Amino acid sequence: MNQGLIDKYLRKDKLPHIWCSGCGNGIILKALVEAIDASNINKEDICIVGGIGCSSRAAQYMNFDTIHTLHGRAIPYATGIKLANPKMKVIVISGDGDATAIGGNHLIHACRRNIDLTVIVFNNNIYGMTGGQCSPTTPKDARTTTSEGGNLCRDFDICKLCDAAGATYIARSTVAHYNHLVKSIEGAILRKGFSVVEALTTCPVQYGRRNKLKKPSDMINVLKNGGAENEKLKIGVFKDENEDEYVEQYLKYISTQVII
Repeated sequence: MNQGLIDKYLRKDKLPHIWCSGCGNGIILKALVEAIDASNINKEDICIVGGIGCSSRAAQYMNFDTIHTLHGRAIPYATGIKLANPKMKVIVISGDGDATAIGGNHLIHACRRNIDLTVIVFNNNIYGMTGGQCSPTTPKDARTTTSEGGNLCRDFDICKLCDAAGATYIARSTVAHYNHLVKSIEGAILRKGFSVVEALTTCPVQYGRRNKLKKPSDMINVLKNGGAENEKLKIGVFKDENEDEYVEQYLKYISTQVII
């Protein structure tokens, strides 16, 4: 990241970051900053909402109005912010466990309502900060602290889940496809409605070392080369549509109500 973007968008007093060597979260943070800069939205009109976990730490490094919320509750907080100030561009930073496990119901219904939020899901296939447990996106047979003999459950596809629930912009990218990641996030920010970017990233400490991916570069190569073999690794913008946005519809509705 160039010095100009650091000066403009990051809280330098919070640096250096606490992420482990080889973690891809810093790459996603950089991509998000570049996407915000390219969107030409005034930073005073942006609010960053983070949940709990390694990914959500990114919000604390960003020099915006930011809020650090409860585990799994980033989307409800973001919804409240958007309803209170509809002109704000509200961006949610969340992990695969935070967004799709404890926060999974909130994710589904925010998609269904098509609330104008941008959600960046940092997907490293595991609960990184809270102990290395299995998450909803941990691949079948993968080893974690709660599946030492191999995960028995199938992982679900975040993009397909959000599509079925009604999100209007859905993309997947990876930390191994940086330019694509920036463009995917920029598209999500500029699209009115509920936008989701699944950003596949690396966790060499909790996931890689348990699953024969000893070096961060091994994990990057899986992301770079795995799309042809694994549907859940394929990147792209899978949906980009216009639909009625919930907050606009809500404001129109309450403007017609007579208060007695």
